[in-house]
Amino acid sequence: MPARIRLQRHGKKNQPFYHIVVADGRAPRDGKFIEKLGTYNPMTNPAQIELNIDRAVEWLKNGAQPSTTCSRILSYKGALLKRHLQIGVEKGAISQEQADVKFNEWKQAKDAKIASIKSNLENENRNENKARLEAEKKVNETKAAAIAAKRQAAAEAEAAAKAEAEAAEAPAEGEAPAAEENAEA
Repeated sequence: MPARIRLQRHGKKNQPFYHIVVADGRAPRDGKFIEKLGTYNPMTNPAQIELNIDRAVEWLKNGAQPSTTCSRILSYKGALLKRHLQIGVEKGAISQEQADVKFNEWKQAKDAKIASIKSNLENENRNENKARLEAEKKVNETKAAAIAAKRQAAAEAEAAAKAEAEAAEAPAEGEAPAAEENAEA
Protein backbone atom coordinates (compact mmCIF):
# COMPACT_ATOMS: atom_id res chain seq x y z
CA MET A 1 0.00 0.00 0.00
CA PRO A 2 1.80 3.16 -1.19
CA ALA A 3 1.17 5.94 1.32
CA ARG A 4 0.79 9.49 0.01
CA ILE A 5 0.86 12.79 1.88
CA ARG A 6 -1.74 14.90 0.13
CA LEU A 7 -4.49 17.46 0.51
CA GLN A 8 -8.10 16.61 1.28
CA ARG A 9 -10.50 19.37 0.25
CA HIS A 10 -13.08 20.80 2.61
CA GLY A 11 -14.93 24.11 2.72
CA LYS A 12 -17.59 25.76 0.61
CA LYS A 13 -17.61 26.50 -3.08
CA ASN A 14 -14.94 29.13 -3.88
CA GLN A 15 -13.73 28.95 -0.24
CA PRO A 16 -11.36 25.98 -0.11
CA PHE A 17 -9.92 24.65 3.12
CA TYR A 18 -7.67 21.61 3.10
CA HIS A 19 -6.61 18.91 5.54
CA ILE A 20 -3.10 17.57 5.07
CA VAL A 21 -3.48 13.81 5.36
CA VAL A 22 -1.60 10.56 4.87
CA ALA A 23 -3.73 8.29 2.71
CA ASP A 24 -3.45 5.19 0.61
CA GLY A 25 -2.46 6.27 -2.90
CA ARG A 26 -5.44 4.38 -4.32
CA ALA A 27 -8.03 6.06 -2.06
CA PRO A 28 -10.16 8.88 -3.51
CA ARG A 29 -9.15 12.49 -2.84
CA ASP A 30 -11.74 13.14 -0.12
CA GLY A 31 -12.04 9.52 0.94
CA LYS A 32 -10.55 7.37 3.64
CA PHE A 33 -7.22 8.46 5.14
CA ILE A 34 -4.72 7.00 7.58
CA GLU A 35 -3.74 10.08 9.62
CA LYS A 36 -4.40 13.82 9.60
CA LEU A 37 -1.16 15.80 9.82
CA GLY A 38 -2.51 19.34 9.72
CA THR A 39 -4.55 21.97 7.89
CA TYR A 40 -3.97 24.44 5.06
CA ASN A 41 -6.07 27.56 4.44
CA PRO A 42 -5.06 29.30 1.18
CA MET A 43 -7.72 32.02 1.55
CA THR A 44 -5.67 34.07 4.04
CA ASN A 45 -2.65 36.17 3.15
CA PRO A 46 -0.13 34.67 3.84
CA ALA A 47 -1.67 31.20 3.75
CA GLN A 48 -2.36 29.71 7.16
CA ILE A 49 -0.67 26.33 7.63
CA GLU A 50 -0.78 24.18 10.74
CA LEU A 51 1.34 21.04 10.54
CA ASN A 52 2.57 18.40 12.96
CA ILE A 53 6.16 18.45 11.72
CA ASP A 54 7.35 15.48 13.80
CA ARG A 55 4.62 13.19 12.48
CA ALA A 56 5.24 14.40 8.91
CA VAL A 57 8.96 13.61 9.28
CA GLU A 58 8.07 10.18 10.66
CA TRP A 59 5.84 9.45 7.65
CA LEU A 60 8.51 10.69 5.24
CA LYS A 61 11.01 8.42 7.01
CA ASN A 62 8.62 5.48 6.54
CA GLY A 63 8.42 6.14 2.79
CA ALA A 64 5.26 8.23 2.31
CA GLN A 65 5.48 10.27 -0.88
CA PRO A 66 4.13 13.85 -0.75
CA SER A 67 2.10 15.28 -3.61
CA THR A 68 3.56 18.30 -5.40
CA THR A 69 1.58 20.82 -3.35
CA CYS A 70 2.19 18.99 -0.09
CA SER A 71 5.89 18.82 -0.90
CA ARG A 72 5.94 22.63 -1.15
CA ILE A 73 3.97 22.95 2.10
CA LEU A 74 6.30 20.53 3.90
CA SER A 75 9.28 22.47 2.58
CA TYR A 76 7.72 25.79 3.67
CA LYS A 77 7.14 24.51 7.21
CA GLY A 78 10.58 22.82 7.44
CA ALA A 79 9.55 19.17 7.54
CA LEU A 80 11.76 18.29 4.55
CA LEU A 81 14.72 20.13 6.11
CA LYS A 82 14.19 18.30 9.40
CA ARG A 83 14.07 14.98 7.52
CA HIS A 84 17.27 15.92 5.69
CA LEU A 85 18.99 16.70 8.99
CA GLN A 86 17.71 13.43 10.46
CA ILE A 87 19.33 11.53 7.60
CA GLY A 88 22.62 13.27 8.48
CA VAL A 89 22.21 12.22 12.11
CA GLU A 90 21.48 8.62 11.10
CA LYS A 91 24.61 8.53 8.92
CA GLY A 92 26.71 10.08 11.71
CA ALA A 93 27.63 13.22 9.77
CA ILE A 94 26.24 15.50 12.50
CA SER A 95 24.97 15.07 16.02
CA GLN A 96 21.33 15.41 17.06
CA GLU A 97 22.12 18.64 18.96
CA GLN A 98 23.72 20.20 15.87
CA ALA A 99 20.71 19.19 13.78
CA ASP A 100 18.34 20.72 16.33
CA VAL A 101 20.36 23.95 16.42
CA LYS A 102 20.37 24.21 12.62
CA PHE A 103 16.63 23.54 12.44
CA ASN A 104 15.83 26.07 15.19
CA GLU A 105 17.99 28.75 13.49
CA TRP A 106 16.20 28.12 10.19
CA LYS A 107 12.81 28.19 11.95
CA GLN A 108 13.56 31.53 13.66
CA ALA A 109 14.71 33.08 10.37
CA LYS A 110 11.59 31.78 8.62
CA ASP A 111 9.31 33.08 11.38
CA ALA A 112 11.00 36.50 11.23
CA LYS A 113 10.53 36.60 7.46
CA ILE A 114 6.83 35.68 7.78
CA ALA A 115 6.35 38.31 10.51
CA SER A 116 7.93 40.99 8.31
CA ILE A 117 5.68 39.99 5.41
CA LYS A 118 2.62 40.23 7.67
CA SER A 119 3.67 43.63 9.01
CA ASN A 120 4.30 44.89 5.45
CA LEU A 121 0.85 43.71 4.42
CA GLU A 122 -0.72 45.43 7.43
CA ASN A 123 1.16 48.66 6.64
CA GLU A 124 0.05 48.49 3.01
CA ASN A 125 -3.56 47.96 4.08
CA ARG A 126 -3.33 50.83 6.56
CA ASN A 127 -1.79 53.15 3.93
CA GLU A 128 -4.36 52.07 1.35
CA ASN A 129 -7.21 52.77 3.76
CA LYS A 130 -5.69 56.15 4.64
CA ALA A 131 -5.35 57.07 0.95
CA ARG A 132 -8.92 55.92 0.28
CA LEU A 133 -10.15 58.06 3.19
CA GLU A 134 -8.23 61.10 1.93
CA ALA A 135 -9.65 60.63 -1.57
CA GLU A 136 -13.15 60.32 -0.12
CA LYS A 137 -12.62 63.51 1.92
CA LYS A 138 -11.53 65.37 -1.22
CA VAL A 139 -14.59 64.12 -3.12
CA ASN A 140 -16.84 65.13 -0.23
CA GLU A 141 -15.23 68.59 -0.07
CA THR A 142 -15.72 69.17 -3.80
CA LYS A 143 -19.33 68.02 -3.52
CA ALA A 144 -19.88 70.31 -0.53
CA ALA A 145 -18.30 73.23 -2.42
CA ALA A 146 -20.51 72.54 -5.44
CA ILE A 147 -23.62 72.39 -3.25
CA ALA A 148 -22.60 75.60 -1.44
CA ALA A 149 -22.03 77.36 -4.78
CA LYS A 150 -25.39 76.14 -6.02
CA ARG A 151 -27.12 77.38 -2.86
CA GLN A 152 -25.28 80.71 -3.09
CA ALA A 153 -26.38 81.10 -6.72
CA ALA A 154 -29.95 80.21 -5.77
CA ALA A 155 -29.88 82.71 -2.86
CA GLU A 156 -28.49 85.45 -5.12
CA ALA A 157 -31.13 84.70 -7.77
CA GLU A 158 -33.84 84.81 -5.10
CA ALA A 159 -32.46 88.09 -3.71
CA ALA A 160 -32.32 89.55 -7.23
CA ALA A 161 -35.90 88.43 -7.87
CA LYS A 162 -37.05 90.05 -4.60
CA ALA A 163 -35.20 93.27 -5.44
CA GLU A 164 -36.74 93.24 -8.90
CA ALA A 165 -40.20 92.65 -7.47
CA GLU A 166 -39.73 95.43 -4.91
CA ALA A 167 -38.39 97.75 -7.60
CA ALA A 168 -41.38 96.93 -9.80
CA GLU A 169 -43.80 97.51 -6.92
CA ALA A 170 -42.19 100.77 -5.69
CA PRO A 171 -42.50 102.75 -8.94
CA ALA A 172 -45.99 101.38 -9.43
CA GLU A 173 -46.94 102.76 -6.04
CA GLY A 174 -45.11 106.02 -6.78
CA GLU A 175 -46.89 106.37 -10.12
CA ALA A 176 -50.29 105.74 -8.67
CA PRO A 177 -50.30 108.92 -6.56
CA ALA A 178 -48.97 110.89 -9.51
CA ALA A 179 -51.75 109.56 -11.64
CA GLU A 180 -54.24 110.51 -8.96
CA GLU A 181 -52.77 114.03 -8.84
CA ASN A 182 -53.11 114.33 -12.59
CA ALA A 183 -56.70 113.19 -12.33
CA GLU A 184 -57.43 115.82 -9.67
CA ALA A 185 -55.91 118.60 -11.66
